[in-house]
Amino acid sequence: MDPQKLQELRDFVRLCKSNPAVLHQPELQFFTEWLLSTKKLNDWDDEPPQEMGNDDLEVTEEMMDKANEKKVEAINALGDGNVYVKLQKPNAAIRDCDKAIAINPDSAQPYKWRGKAHRDPEGGAAHDLAMACKLDYDEEASAMLKEVQPRAQKIAEHRRKYERKEEERLVNEKKERLRKAKEEHERAQREEEARHQAGAQFPGFPGGFPGGFAGMPGVNDILSDPEVLAAMQDPDVMAAFQDVAQNPANISKYSTNPKVMNLIGKLSNKFGGSA
Repeated sequence: MDPQKLQELRDFVRLCKSNPAVLHQPELQFFTEWLLSTKKLNDWDDEPPQEMGNDDLEVTEEMMDKANEKKVEAINALGDGNVYVKLQKPNAAIRDCDKAIAINPDSAQPYKWRGKAHRDPEGGAAHDLAMACKLDYDEEASAMLKEVQPRAQKIAEHRRKYERKEEERLVNEKKERLRKAKEEHERAQREEEARHQAGAQFPGFPGGFPGGFAGMPGVNDILSDPEVLAAMQDPDVMAAFQDVAQNPANISKYSTNPKVMNLIGKLSNKFGGSA
């Protein structure tokens, strides 16, 4: 196996060990399903989502009072570190943070704790921690960002490298298709020009040779034969044909020329005449 591919596989396994959440990305579903089929994927956070409340519910003053009380509790819990992060429930933590960000996208804390819950240096952690520091600098968030950023940059560079390779592959395939199409067009054009040239140079061709060719069809039909067409593109054969077309008796001059005689014989056999 390619050593580079093995190293990439080792890097991917290390990433999965450090952050099992990466296995839940849609593009890795096939891999996760295989792991599940081998019963080697640990049940790390599969509990159902916590109840998030009814967005359409009409809020009363009593509810507002209770909400303010809960808000204080929530702020205290968030200040101590996300509860679900501490409980090693990253999926639940991410869901709570998603909801918090949807409500207030300018709050740094949800980004901070979602970044910690992600534990994925490229997919979410680096982005969320950087956003947290941008909104409200925090030493802990900054420290976590410094920890994941080098790996995030390395993974991003690898991804860009593969994207560039894929782009180059697509560009090269397109160039190859264009090259083949151009060659095919030029070949067809050369054949068409040869047919027109042969027809122009030998207007009396069917009867120009001794005995003619009985039942001979049009020049285009004759030149549809690849061997005939190839012979007609030979300058020596063309010169001989022109000479014989002007004076059929001159055919004797070419009795020792295998290219000319072979073509004449082929035409004679094909169309039933005799040279």
